[in-house]
Amino acid sequence: MKNKIPRITIGTDLGDKSHAICVLDKAGEIIEQRSITNHRDSLRRLSQKYPKARIAMEVGTHSPWISRFWQALGHEVIVANPRKLRAIYTSTRKSDQTDACMIARLARVDPTLLHPIEHSSEEAQRDLLQIKLRDNLVRQRVDIISSVRFTLKSMGLKIASPNTQCFAKRCRQNLAALDPVLLAHCEPSLRVIDALTLSIRELEKQIESLCEKRYPQTEILRKIAGVGPITALTFVLTIGDPRRFRSNRDVAAYLGLVPRRDQSGETDKQLRISKAGDAYLRRLLVSAAHYILGPFGPDCDLKRHGEQLAAKGGRGAKKKAVIAIARKLSVLLLTLWSRGESYEPLRKALPLETRAA
Repeated sequence: MKNKIPRITIGTDLGDKSHAICVLDKAGEIIEQRSITNHRDSLRRLSQKYPKARIAMEVGTHSPWISRFWQALGHEVIVANPRKLRAIYTSTRKSDQTDACMIARLARVDPTLLHPIEHSSEEAQRDLLQIKLRDNLVRQRVDIISSVRFTLKSMGLKIASPNTQCFAKRCRQNLAALDPVLLAHCEPSLRVIDALTLSIRELEKQIESLCEKRYPQTEILRKIAGVGPITALTFVLTIGDPRRFRSNRDVAAYLGLVPRRDQSGETDKQLRISKAGDAYLRRLLVSAAHYILGPFGPDCDLKRHGEQLAAKGGRGAKKKAVIAIARKLSVLLLTLWSRGESYEPLRKALPLETRAA
């Protein structure tokens, strides 16, 4: 579709306290270049001064709410992918004002050069916040457990590696018998671990309730072994609309699970995955793939395909198999969601007992 150059184009470089703006007219001439405060009143005044303008910005901490705010005021808002804007982040004379000017010029001529992304709705962002907060608490608990374990190891004491939820209890039992004084020193950290575990459980209950009450489509996705409520809900909230892709296979590229490409002439290098898109969802899918290929993963098409890839051997065969299964898993999740189909673990293969017969 041919781009129609707007009457006014505004490029913004967002910051915590202020935003650099560059305003271009239809001919591409700069008619205003300054900074505005990071406040809704300032954003509204800019909107009133240039109604129905095309406004472009890089994705960042403030871009979700600011983009929704300006869209509600009737603007065409473009959120650029900063990973694609090499002309900006490799500039030898980089500043907030020059960045805003570059964004404005690219948005005016051809918005596709900015590789626009689409933020989720405010409701989806709020629901996803519970998942992200739980992940933060889990990481904090892991850090404290590691600190306690390494401290005890330096004193010649080794605590077995139980489930993280049982670590504090096991640690107290062992130290009570081995070194009560050292237990008193570690007790403050163990109490923090207990508090974090309690908070994590509360958030997990809220996430489970959220899946049942507001996102029933996650029930279909959770039929796949290794996909729990957190992975299913994160997938639904991150993707937003299952019909947003031309092909279901495109979701793998959207999540950065396909190899990058560097082809020129007869050279076509084999590169690693792009790691574009949402890093947290990609990590969840890779974790699910590890479970599927692990000893506790039940027999299914995904597991068999991964085992075939790993059996080929070669450098990093197991890692490549895990990524391949994560990629297939993302496509499978979108297919089940968009079509409302039930999951069949062995759709493309006969059960083992049938093959043996």
